Amino acid sequence: MKVVKTDRLILRGWREDDLEPMAEVNGDPEVMRYISDGSVRDRATTADNLAKWTRSWQENGFGLFAVEIADTGELAGFTGLAIPEFLPEVLPAVEIGWRLGRRFWGRGYATEAATAALDFAFRECDLDRVISIRHIDNVRSGRVMEKIGLRYAFRTVVPGVQQPVAVHALARSEFDF
Repeated sequence: MKVVKTDRLILRGWREDDLEPMAEVNGDPEVMRYISDGSVRDRATTADNLAKWTRSWQENGFGLFAVEIADTGELAGFTGLAIPEFLPEVLPAVEIGWRLGRRFWGRGYATEAATAALDFAFRECDLDRVISIRHIDNVRSGRVMEKIGLRYAFRTVVPGVQQPVAVHALARSEFDF
């Protein structure tokens, strides 16, 4: 699996010792507020997620990176690429996303990590287009999308949970290499 380093972060594969800190992130109601139906995830669900995210790398050649703070070794959360099966109307597509623990918010880590993941998407995976999907009220993620160059494409509703979302996109030809 690919390891990507930025000035302050290490984007890497998942390890067993990532379970507890990621379960803490997934268990925070404020972090999960705009994810799916807004419910928190327990430790068992987080363990299932980690296994799924690891499999994605094997099956697709891309996936979600664990985001580690380089200076401290702390797991901050994730960023990376996934197939957004929860929103069939956008398929086929690859989505860039991120989720960081609340104590890591407001420091530019999400933008730094997502920029590196977007570079990986276009340089290493040779993707032609990347999308990102956010709850319409998730202003923070909207700002990250804007900072990394994604543009608003359209608004829709996620089936099942009836969550109103905005879809943003960036074509390879628009990416600043």
